[in-house]
Amino acid sequence: MRKYLVGAVGVALSLTMIGGASAQIPVKVGVLADMSGIFSDIGGKGAAEATRMAVEDFKKLSGADRFKIEVVEADPQNKPDIAVEISRKWFDAQHVDVLVDIPTSAISLAVAPLARDMNKVVLLTASGSSHLTGKDCTPNSVHWTYDTWALAHGTADAITRAGGKTWFFLTADFAVGHSLEQDATPVILANGGKVVGSVRHPTGANDFASFLLQAQASRADIVALANAGGDTIKSIKQASEFGIIQGGQKLAGMLLFISDIHSLGLKTAQGLQLTTGFYWYLNEKTRSFGERFAARNNGRYPSMNQAGAYSATLTYLTAVAKVGSPKDGRAVVKAIREMGTFDDPLFGKTRLREDGRVLHDMFLVQVKKPEESKKPFDYYKVLATIPGDRAFRPLKGGGCPLVK
Repeated sequence: MRKYLVGAVGVALSLTMIGGASAQIPVKVGVLADMSGIFSDIGGKGAAEATRMAVEDFKKLSGADRFKIEVVEADPQNKPDIAVEISRKWFDAQHVDVLVDIPTSAISLAVAPLARDMNKVVLLTASGSSHLTGKDCTPNSVHWTYDTWALAHGTADAITRAGGKTWFFLTADFAVGHSLEQDATPVILANGGKVVGSVRHPTGANDFASFLLQAQASRADIVALANAGGDTIKSIKQASEFGIIQGGQKLAGMLLFISDIHSLGLKTAQGLQLTTGFYWYLNEKTRSFGERFAARNNGRYPSMNQAGAYSATLTYLTAVAKVGSPKDGRAVVKAIREMGTFDDPLFGKTRLREDGRVLHDMFLVQVKKPEESKKPFDYYKVLATIPGDRAFRPLKGGGCPLVK
């Protein structure tokens, strides 16, 4: 398999092989992200900034001056109908070629078919539902950062093997919450565990008291938080107030981000185990990116979604350079797939599968104790690396109609 390096050397070589043209080819990138709601810390303005960083880095490479790249951004307010309206306007009237971020699975499931029908590209860097590479896959979708199958298997497998046998789910009543619970349950059962109950809460809830009391009454070993963003932060804080951990139960964050840990503080979050696709302090390349990002983002280091926005955008632009134009979205996605396994600067060995799933390593991590942290956002201990070919659902198990 031919190797490609998505970095200064690899992209420069690929671009110099493309014949020059006097007129610049326009490429328009639309960042569709939660700019003000409960998911703004994990994506939001940071995702837009990471996208611009990718564009800037691409422009430094030999041959990139053939392209005139513009980044626009909008907030769909976490509502699928608004997201579709913005996307249609972008595609029809403003000539946007690709969407980045996409803040919820419900929005992604609504926007992906539109991109398919209009032959655009969606880079799903902030969406979790594994249905996006299953029954709802499209030839124009690239699911980059993580999915509920990978998170559920990484976290649930480790915790049940360590003795957490009875589970109670506190589940957000929207697509990614449902997927997290559905994907984790078979793993728990396969390891000899049992789900003793679950309760669903609305997105953006302020009071988790009644839900947490049900979890506490279940006496389950593990209270699994199948939610995200502000909902996860509130539920962990209120669980601490109710004395759930002091009473012997443990919390499992099924979808946690480094920004959530920062908001909670290490005193509250210490000991939590979670699965992530990116940690800024992992190696020299990720640290370099993390420091650059923090300098432009008020000292806040990148979440895995924001890292995904950078890497997916850089890879997309590389593919556009190979094709010569962004206008045929399917051709651009095909060009990414034809790169085979390449060395992404933030995610390491990376490959796009035919169902739209991007394969890369995932990491099981544990939140450090306050005294273990040596600098801001130095929050994780890596417990295990899960190789990309095992981290994500097997190709034959998803039901994607694109898979022969």
